Order: sequence, then C-alpha cells, then structure tokens
Amino acid sequence: MKDRHVLMPILRLAYSTQFLIALMAIFVLWSHVGGQSHLDLLPWSVKLVLGLAAAYSVVRATAASVSGDRAWNGQAVRWLGLTLALLFACGYATYYAHMNLEEVDEGEQQQDITISQLRLPVGHPTSLTTQ
Repeated sequence: MKDRHVLMPILRLAYSTQFLIALMAIFVLWSHVGGQSHLDLLPWSVKLVLGLAAAYSVVRATAASVSGDRAWNGQAVRWLGLTLALLFACGYATYYAHMNLEEVDEGEQQQDITISQLRLPVGHPTSLTTQ
C-alpha cells in the first residue's frame, strides 16, 4: 500500500504528459489525414470537444491497462473502442466539412462575363503585301 502512494505522483505526471502528447498527435494526424483546409472550416467547438475527448480516452485506456492484472483487460478494450469511435467522429466531421462547408472561391464568386469581338477594319487589306 505504501508503494502505491509513492507511485501515484509519478503516474499523474506520466498521464498528464501522455495527455498533452496525445492531444498534439491527434490534431497533427487529423490535419494530415483530413486536410488542414477542411479542418479550418470546422467550428472551433467541434475541434475542441473531439480533440480533448480523444486524448482523454487514450489516457484512460492507458490507465485501465496499467491498473489491471493484464494489459488487455475489459476496461482497456472499452476505452480503446471509445477512442476509435471518437477518431471516426473526427473523420466524419472532416467529411461533413468537405461536403457542406466548402469555401467558395473568389473566381466562382465573381462571375464577370466579358464578351469580346474581333472585327477587321473596313478598307484595309486582309493579306500582307511585300514591296
């Protein structure tokens, strides 16, 4: 019991560090896989909730794995399943942004129609003559 009290501050530091690393890794992975332009179109609240929840579930899966007798116990598998579900939700949010939140290009926004005509002047020869 005494060893557990000594280990708890170290585990808390390790889990906090893992949370920060997981948070950075999730956003880097999300921007590379889904595309930064699509990620920029999503509201900040969606990115915040999904990113924090995914990083938290990674840490909880690790904590469940460490606390059990075996690394792959029921709790760890459940947290891993939730992590995969949250990463799927990140992908779906990116797909939604791609399909529905696309920015309109400035070229498409301003559709200037210019009609030009080429007319030959009257009275000028149409062929070149050499002297």
